[in-house]
This record gives sequence, C-alpha cells and structure tokens, in this order.
Amino acid sequence: MKTKIFLLSFACLLLVNCNSKPSLQKYFVSHSEDSNFISVDISPSILNIDKKLLSDEEQRALRSFDKMNILAFELHERNNSVYETEKETVQKILDAENYNLLMKYGSGKQGVAVSYLGTDEKVDEIVVFAKSAETGFAVVRILGNEMTPTDMMHLIVILQKSKIDLEQLKPLQEMMPKKQ
Repeated sequence: MKTKIFLLSFACLLLVNCNSKPSLQKYFVSHSEDSNFISVDISPSILNIDKKLLSDEEQRALRSFDKMNILAFELHERNNSVYETEKETVQKILDAENYNLLMKYGSGKQGVAVSYLGTDEKVDEIVVFAKSAETGFAVVRILGNEMTPTDMMHLIVILQKSKIDLEQLKPLQEMMPKKQ
C-alpha cells in the first residue's frame, strides 16, 4: 500500500514539475480569456484559394499548414504596466525555448521578430512576435505538420495568390485604431 501511495505521489510530483515550465502554448491558453487580449484561431480555409491553381509543391506546403493562433494585447492607458510585464514574459519564453531566430526588424519601441521551432529540415512552428509601444503586441503561432523551410517559402507565394477570408480576422480588425 505504501508503495502505491509513493508511486502515485511521485507521478503527481513529476506531472507538476513537467507542467511548471512556461511555454508559448501555455501562455496562449492562460491568456485567451484575459480582457487585455484578443485570441483568434485561424484555419487554412482563411486562404480561400482554388487548389487547382497551385503547383504540386504549393499544394504540399498548404497541406503542411495546420493552423494559426493569434494572441494580441491591446494597449491603452489603463494597462500600460501590464503591457510591459506581458511583453517581457513573451520575450523570456521565446528566449528560453528552442526557437531559432530567422529575422528581427525594428527598434526598442516597435519591431517584429520571426522565429521557428524545429530543425533546418522540419519546422514544427513559426512564431511572429510584433510589438508597438502605441498599440500593443501580437504573437502569431503558425503550426505545421511535416512543414519544411521550402514549404514556408511556398506559403508566402500561396498568400499572394489567395483571397483571404477577412471574416476570420474580424476580432483583430476591431482592435486596430480607427483613423480619424
């Protein structure tokens, strides 16, 4: 009996320790209902493209695109300190995990960083982290299934050919500041 209790306690402790490490996925889940954030999940159907127009390589790339998750923090006067804390938290997660930086552009007040999780042959996830001291930040996770770096390049071409279904982006459009 003591052995069973010990093993059960050990298993629970192991589970808690494994789950205590911060990850981008956990960050998305824990902040999806937060009133400072807008969370949008986007399927490949957003591209609204006739697959007959795609080459074999482009069709393979499209099949490798599983989904996209977007988590955006809307900055306003009342949550400025929260913005700084959340922005630093995301940056720490991206620095701590095994993300490979592809590109970084911008200054301290605004910028974009593109990273990926995986190897040079197989990409599991692409992350775009965009920030602006005026509007907030957004983290975009592009999740793939057997995605390769070549597929990533083909997805850019597919985006150019697509007729994006803007209805799926409505929550993000509502967040954008209105031009006066």
